[in-house]
Amino acid sequence: MIPFDQLPYRPCVGVVLVNRDGLVFLGERRGGPEQVDAQHSWQMPQGGIDEGESPEEAARRELYEETNVSSVEPLAVAPDWFTYDLPEPLARQAWKGRYRGQTQKWIALRFTGTDDEIDVLNPGGGHHKPEFVAWRWEKLERTPGLIVPFKRPVYEQVVSAFQPVVAAG
Repeated sequence: MIPFDQLPYRPCVGVVLVNRDGLVFLGERRGGPEQVDAQHSWQMPQGGIDEGESPEEAARRELYEETNVSSVEPLAVAPDWFTYDLPEPLARQAWKGRYRGQTQKWIALRFTGTDDEIDVLNPGGGHHKPEFVAWRWEKLERTPGLIVPFKRPVYEQVVSAFQPVVAAG
């Protein structure tokens, strides 16, 4: 077995979906080993980058697969990759134990559609398994307090990187 600190990070994207009011999309996770309690079950869309896919392509694909949203325009890309480790017991379960955590390129997209486009229960036109049971719009600066604790430092970096973009409207 590879020592935990020698496992690689899974390359992923995170999406800051911003509405016309300067609020960001949050989905309530369906459950799973990451969820520690109901208060910390919220997160922004995120997921793996497929072979040959750019982070921007992955962000649009993941957003659609998790929320059904395709009406977006680009706002900003974080200058750095943000990384987190899963707790070791969880890392040994997730992704067949191949990764210690994720390294994420975060991308902000402006939502240009209407709320009825969002369908977390039948995402991707009903072709993808739901990852969220509910959703809401929230202030970006509140998101670190709503995420599982081991992802909180990444969400603090996301707030720092995108607060000026979200505030500018």
